[in-house]
Amino acid sequence: MEKSPLILILLGKSGSGKGTQVNLLKDKLGLDFLGTGALLRERKKIGDFSANKIAEVIDKGGIVPPPVVFKLWMDKFEAFKNKGDEFKGVILDGSPRKLLEAKLLDDSLGWFNWDKRVKILLIDISDEEAINRIAKRKICPKCGNIAIISDSEDSNKCSVCGGELIIRPEDTVEGTQKRLEWFREEVVETVNHYESMGRLIKINGEQSVENVFNDIMKEIEKDDNN
Repeated sequence: MEKSPLILILLGKSGSGKGTQVNLLKDKLGLDFLGTGALLRERKKIGDFSANKIAEVIDKGGIVPPPVVFKLWMDKFEAFKNKGDEFKGVILDGSPRKLLEAKLLDDSLGWFNWDKRVKILLIDISDEEAINRIAKRKICPKCGNIAIISDSEDSNKCSVCGGELIIRPEDTVEGTQKRLEWFREEVVETVNHYESMGRLIKINGEQSVENVFNDIMKEIEKDDNN
């Protein structure tokens, strides 16, 4: 019997390394990707009222409300469904965030018959570690690669595609602190919700990238091997 699509939900603070793990998991498992941040950044390019409003909110480190996010999810899910048997599953990066989003996501996965193999993973790091990492982070807008620049480096070139690395407008210390505060006020409620249901899997995000990846793979393979 063919396996149901695998749904991986990656939660974590800004700087927890979700983006890096997404790339590793995509390569390993051949899954599609749905990143709410990437969807919002793409949506804000359209130039209508919602695009301008999204740009205003996220460029200040704010949070776009669930109805806007939900509309983007549903459009993307429909595109995945249209792939038929080619669709092996999807990785969701940083969503759901608010408790309402978690409930909407559960309903959406049920609607598309994707609720059989769902893994909810929290990549856990401290606030101090998050701020330290983001202070050294640059993004390649061309390929999406996230680069952590050490104190001894002065590189503006992406090691993956050679594109120009940038600091995103929301990746200031002020923006990061605002998002960490929001994580405590909103996302922790979602984390607690999943934990109370016995669905949350905690991963130590302060290990090496390789060890974080290995821990995630062990959790994915655990049920599949039973």
